[in-house]
Amino acid sequence: MVDRIDKATRSRTMAAIRSQNTKPEKWVRSALHQHGFRFRLHNKKLPGSPDMVLHKYKAAIFINGCFWHQHPHCKVAHLPKTRQTFWQNKFAQNMARDQKVLYQLKVLGWRAAIVWECGLKKRLRDETLQCLCQWLVGKAEYFEMPVYDEFNED
Repeated sequence: MVDRIDKATRSRTMAAIRSQNTKPEKWVRSALHQHGFRFRLHNKKLPGSPDMVLHKYKAAIFINGCFWHQHPHCKVAHLPKTRQTFWQNKFAQNMARDQKVLYQLKVLGWRAAIVWECGLKKRLRDETLQCLCQWLVGKAEYFEMPVYDEFNED
């Protein structure tokens, strides 16, 4: 299948995709701050440069895009119809890097959380935030947002 837009337009579109300060990331930061949690952003000294680092809880939080990190059971995590080999390799590398980063954080004694963008839809935000807050004050090493049936709706 041929791309529907020219290379220059595609390049501008892809360049506009942010890796920091995204809407989901800003929402989680704001919500955690309102609940009294204090954190640092994008600590480059830790593996994977987590989106938020809470030293008090020795916790690192990643806000992952469902498409780029291939969230299991999420309709947004589809494989594009064009250049499928490229995308399969890209997603496999992203997922392998994510697993390596989580392992490195665990070895360093850090707890890690992954919050998926689909869990930050309006009707799921409160439940996601509640689960994240409970994890932060608890002792569990790893947190990944619960899988909601609503992921595959909309």
